[in-house]
Amino acid sequence: MPKFEDSLGRLEKIVDELEKGSVPLEQALKLFEEGMQLSTTCRKELEEAEGKVEILLKQNGKLQPEPYDLAQDRERAQSAARK
Repeated sequence: MPKFEDSLGRLEKIVDELEKGSVPLEQALKLFEEGMQLSTTCRKELEEAEGKVEILLKQNGKLQPEPYDLAQDRERAQSAARK
């Protein structure tokens, strides 16, 4: 299995090729299919990584691990973007 960074790099190259619009239709379809597979693979790896991430909070002088909450993090980002 390729590394995440390698998969992401290949996906970026595919997107660049498709955006140029100079690829024949048959090749574009093959690239699109490969890109969708890479996207799925990258998304799964990211979801696994997010599940493993823990944020350390300082509570009562001790560091306490807390599970990463993706939904809450997105809400914070959206709230900050609106300001």
